[in-house]
This record gives sequence, structure tokens and C-alpha cells, in this order.
Amino acid sequence: MNEKLLVVGSVAFDSLKTRAGNRHEILGGSATYIAIAASHFCKVNLVGVVGEGDFPQAHIDLLTSKRVDLEGLEFAPGKTFRWSGEYADDFSTRQTLDTQLGVFEKFDPKIPDAYQGAKIALLGNINPSVQLQVLNSLKGNPFVITDTMNLWMDIALEDLKNVIARTNLLVINDEEAVQLSGELQIRVAARKILAMGPESLIIKRGEHGAYLFTQDTIFFAPAIPLEEVIDPTGAGDSFVGGLAGYLAGEGKTTVAALKKGMIFGTAVASATCEGFGTEQSAQMTKDDVLNRYYMLLNLVSTD
Repeated sequence: MNEKLLVVGSVAFDSLKTRAGNRHEILGGSATYIAIAASHFCKVNLVGVVGEGDFPQAHIDLLTSKRVDLEGLEFAPGKTFRWSGEYADDFSTRQTLDTQLGVFEKFDPKIPDAYQGAKIALLGNINPSVQLQVLNSLKGNPFVITDTMNLWMDIALEDLKNVIARTNLLVINDEEAVQLSGELQIRVAARKILAMGPESLIIKRGEHGAYLFTQDTIFFAPAIPLEEVIDPTGAGDSFVGGLAGYLAGEGKTTVAALKKGMIFGTAVASATCEGFGTEQSAQMTKDDVLNRYYMLLNLVSTD
């Protein structure tokens, strides 16, 4: 099967400083990282917004070359969302230097008719009120994957809880799981979050892998120990993009498929960290993805 994945999120310019160097206004945004990661497994329908006069044709060409349909990408009067950040040398912390929302501040996602009926819809890390708007506009009964962050837990918790209640798979990191649940132990936190409505929960732990929780399953996917990290921006989005792309490509959302999808998502995310922005994840071949997939399997194999 080769179902298309619906992705709704941000498309942006990122300016980055890490111990490996600097980059100015490279292609970024949650929807971008997700779409490129997912494109290794399926076709992608992207919904987002950029400035009508400042978004380069080269970025459009890159996305379309990766089987990303841009009918849902709005070109609005104004400037594209820009973010600037700097990482500590050990990548343990990240400081935001500047945020200019531009046209993204009034993002009003419109789902083209051709995108309706998607079997899987991935809501990137955007305002929960916008996520609810998308959910209310979708036709059919898609498998909903939701990403979010601690900011929305601080300022839009009720809307976020409404989104979570309508979500099939929630993907957050360990700090966000603690904040959302009020529990310090990850397993207890997972139990409380599952009680909020999602069928499944993935808790990401960065270089320490990720856990999948359902009502009767716990699964752990390790991370690849990298020799050099260049830029971890977008790694989490690449993870969920690879996972969702695998599910869409296979046409399955079973627990077994989620487990395998996590391994493929981790494979793509590891490449993202080895270059600035989408440099490495966009260049991956099918063999590159498979090689990293098998490397991950070997990490936990006892044969």
C-alpha cells in the first residue's frame, strides 16, 4: 500500500549556531521535517503557510522532489516564520535568540478537497486551537497523531486536553510527559496520560531512545549512538515523520506497526542530527534508511 499522509504544521526559516558552525535562514519548521522524513515511506500532503514573496523556489523544488504535495501550502502576504537559536556545546540546552512568527501568527489551515479522506493525519506542534480546527474540518475517521510541547501546556491546556481526547497516538518528550501528568515516574505518567483519551503514547527521550505505551503494552526503541552531532533541530519531528510515513506506507496502525515505525523513525532522526536542518535527512536513500534500521535492530538483538 502507499497511502498519503496528511501533515499540518509550520514551514519556517531557521538560523542556527552549534559547535559545528552556523547557518542562516535554512529551511525548517515542524511540517518540513515531518514531510521529508515521511517521504521515504509514502507520499505526503502538506498544509502550512509561508510568505508570498520570500519563500525560495529552491525550497519548493526540494519538497516536491521528495513526493510532498504542496496544494495545501498557502502563500500569504507577509514574511515566512523565522526562528533563531543557539545550542550549548554538549547540546543539553538550547537558547532561543529570536522568533518572528510572520504569517504563521494567523495560520488558518485549509484542507484541500484532494487531501480529505486521509487514513492518517499528523498534527504538528502548533497551537491546540488550530489543531482542533483541523480535526473539526477533516472528513472520514483518520488515525490522528498529535505532537505538542510544554508551551501549550502552560497557556492552552484545556484546548490541548480536547485535542488529546481525540488523538489516537500522542507523541511528547519526557519533560512534557511529567508536566502533563504531574508524575515524575515515566510509567505512572504514561498511565495518567492514556487515561486522557489516546489509544497510544510515545514518550521521547532524545539520545536515550523512546518508549511506546498502550493500555497493555510497553515497548522501547533505542537511539543510534552517533559519533558526531551537528544539529539536533527537527530530530523529534523527523522521528514522528518517519513513524507516520511508515504507517501510511504500510496502511497499518497496529501496535506491531507502531513498534516497527518507531525504529524507522529513529533511523531517519539519527541522520537529521548529522547535518544542519534537513541536509542529511533529505539526502537519505532507501538503502541508507534500511541500513540504520538494521543497525538499530542489532543494538537489541541477542543472536
